[in-house]
Amino acid sequence: MQDLNLSVYLVITPGVLMLDYVGPAEALRMARDMGAPLTLHTCGPLPDVPTSLGTQLGGLAPLPAQMPPNSLVLITGNSHEREDYATPAAQQVVRWLQTVMRPDTRLASICSGALLLAMAGQLDGLRCTTHHTLIDDLQALAPTAQVQADRIFVDDGRVLTSAGITTGIDLALYIVEQAAGAALAAQVARRLVMYTRRGPNDPQLSPWLAHRNHMHPAVHLAQDAITTSLAQDPTRRWSLTELADIACVSPRHLSRLFMQHTGVSVLDYQQQLRMARARELLAQHPRMTQEQLAEACGFASARDFRRVRMRDLILQC
Repeated sequence: MQDLNLSVYLVITPGVLMLDYVGPAEALRMARDMGAPLTLHTCGPLPDVPTSLGTQLGGLAPLPAQMPPNSLVLITGNSHEREDYATPAAQQVVRWLQTVMRPDTRLASICSGALLLAMAGQLDGLRCTTHHTLIDDLQALAPTAQVQADRIFVDDGRVLTSAGITTGIDLALYIVEQAAGAALAAQVARRLVMYTRRGPNDPQLSPWLAHRNHMHPAVHLAQDAITTSLAQDPTRRWSLTELADIACVSPRHLSRLFMQHTGVSVLDYQQQLRMARARELLAQHPRMTQEQLAEACGFASARDFRRVRMRDLILQC
């Protein structure tokens, strides 16, 4: 989780595809309003631009002359990118990307926005993606890039690229998860009625946000309690009775509802999230022992941790 406020600059060019802008922008705005350490800016080479819907989008701030620390530039996509990106306004964005970025500035793109990153030389040698109809165009603009044709979005460290349209919302939720944690990202996804949240290695789902593609309020209450406590107190172990009290149903009914609407048991759901937490800790602290991981993630014992981990590995094979 980031310690500093993250400044996000959504860059708009004439002909912007509206869903590429408003989808991620609303997800980020909701996250900010729910406590995520985000500051949002909408800017571009022109103060007013036409959109894909034939309407005007006005009041855009100018492209900043310099970037602050801990910032992320998010390039939105266009409806007619080949014509739109040949305009002076789009080329101004390319020059801006080449000259103003700090070494610590992260870059991201939605849909055809990756083409502007490629024109600026920002994708050279990196893994990246774009809309499936533009894969060849992106590869031609960035010959040394490792263009991925089968990804919802790609995280190559400093640069994030998405396949476009609705995947911009998936990318925004991923940014929220990095900035404010998985629990808050799950809350935003739920508010967006987007319970099946896709990740950079889709079709594999984020364990934190999987099993959310249902509409049952009691099950969501139980899931919210589990994910929130794992973010705040990973050692907390929930009993079925405690979760049933939160969901305002009987333990037996919650057990039935959980299996019916998520496809997994309450215990399996908790263990999947504990394993996700263990993988995060192990990535940050490779020398942690199994005993330490078991204690930090709320497993009953190191033996219990090993058993669940072995089952997890078998399921991934």
